[in-house]
Amino acid sequence: MNKKCPWCDSNKTQINLWVKDLFLTQETFEIHECNNCGLLFTEPRPSQNEIGKYYQSEEYYSHKENKKGFIPKLYEMVKSINLKNKYNMATAGLTKGKVLDIGCGVGDFLQTMEANGWKTTGIEPSEDAKTIACQRINATLLLPEEINQLQDESYDLITMWHVLEHIDDLKEEIKQLQRLLKKGGRLLLALPNFKSYDAMYYKEFWAAYDVPRHFNHFCKTSINNVFKNSELKRTNTSKLIWDAYYISYMSEKYQHHSLPLMRGTIRGMLSNITARKNGEWSSMVYIFEKE
Repeated sequence: MNKKCPWCDSNKTQINLWVKDLFLTQETFEIHECNNCGLLFTEPRPSQNEIGKYYQSEEYYSHKENKKGFIPKLYEMVKSINLKNKYNMATAGLTKGKVLDIGCGVGDFLQTMEANGWKTTGIEPSEDAKTIACQRINATLLLPEEINQLQDESYDLITMWHVLEHIDDLKEEIKQLQRLLKKGGRLLLALPNFKSYDAMYYKEFWAAYDVPRHFNHFCKTSINNVFKNSELKRTNTSKLIWDAYYISYMSEKYQHHSLPLMRGTIRGMLSNITARKNGEWSSMVYIFEKE
């Protein structure tokens, strides 16, 4: 029986891939493709009561800090470069105002925004990450279920750095984004792109499928379809070039290849070279404005 698409409710779907949770549990999940809107989605989806166990790992870098070892140190070095790029990308042409970072983790991006004079709010489901963030920044920090406490049209900028893929209810999330963003405000979405070179190369071993933590898997077509009837209009597209290297490194590890860092670096470089020609970067950044 075909699974109903969680975005457009179409039954015109089929299984695209079987993917293991190679990061943690070794459980196998299905990735279904919707022929109507182009979205890929994970099945079965863990319930809200179950999903927490899939994040319980010391290697979940986005929720940890002060890690030891070469790879975590390299991750932190690249992250500092990435943060500057993210800030410039997010704020280009904007007057300083209020920013909401959904899925703020331990507060890295909000710390950068605060240092540059922005008023900051963060939403984060992980209590561990939230505790760390509270020690580092002055932002208002909320749990996802507290989003309704935020006032309508109160943010000049909303960012979701690799977060929308984790969201179970896309329709509700987009409704909230429209509600919270000021007219003329900006939304940035960073998302893995399953049409990138590294995704095509690694297939079921592509680390950015990250099942079951990633419920949704996007490409340019599916993003356009998800937002086409909203008040949020895409004004630009950019990329996070370092992500191709990290994702390729993790994908090499999942295949138990020798020298995963070297192999991943080469594959990440090939992915970025290919993307310069076809525009299909490993991590796409979609920039929207509220009309």
